[in-house]
Amino acid sequence: MQNLILTELKERLGTITLNHPEKRNCLSSAMADAIIDALDSFQKQQVTVVIIRAQSGVKVWSAGYDVHELPYSGRDPLPYKGPLESLIRKVQEYPGAIIAMIQGSVWGGACDLTFSCDILIGDPTASFAMTPAKIGVPYNPSGLIHFINILGINKAKEMFFTGEPINAHDSFNLGILNHLVQPEEIENFTYSLAQKILENSSLAIRAIKRQFCLLNAGTPLTAETFELIQAIRREVYDSEDYREGIQAFLEKRKPQFKGR
Repeated sequence: MQNLILTELKERLGTITLNHPEKRNCLSSAMADAIIDALDSFQKQQVTVVIIRAQSGVKVWSAGYDVHELPYSGRDPLPYKGPLESLIRKVQEYPGAIIAMIQGSVWGGACDLTFSCDILIGDPTASFAMTPAKIGVPYNPSGLIHFINILGINKAKEMFFTGEPINAHDSFNLGILNHLVQPEEIENFTYSLAQKILENSSLAIRAIKRQFCLLNAGTPLTAETFELIQAIRREVYDSEDYREGIQAFLEKRKPQFKGR
């Protein structure tokens, strides 16, 4: 059986390479579990920097969450303990720096994954598209807050409402990418930056990252607001449109949404 990811460890620098190009590196539950297991292993070995990347030259870094695994109707498609949410929390809580090296397009939940990394480095082929509305999926509040914090509310709305990709140049200008470099330079640039981090105190990096996570969380939601958000989302994942969106994706056709 093909390994969904490849891992490499050199001293305190770990690399996770997405390795399922036949499915465009979609984030299936098996892929998510494999990345979580790799991060757990790196954490036990006190790896300070982790690079997450795809294989060189791919056109799609990741096609996002595996739509084939979404519940057909009546259940939250992105529950707290679901594979994608668990993976994103693992990346956010990892006690070291995680760098996403982006070549190719990033879609849907994979955007949330890369945005959860601490530093993003891309080349001109990189692009980001948030596509849940294209298949009728109500994204979850933690993800929306994440995008608002990075992009600001208006740009986040445009990204979700249109589902259109943001190219590498615009991604750099919006602050999604920390660095935009040429394809022939991206690997050396990424690993050189990782080495600069490794020269610093791993204890300090761990403490600073934890503080960033806590400060970024902002003001907690009231219980009433949380319940309202859950009710709003359930109206969507219980709907005919949600079922139609998934069915259209599986049948490789344009969905016919009816607003109910």
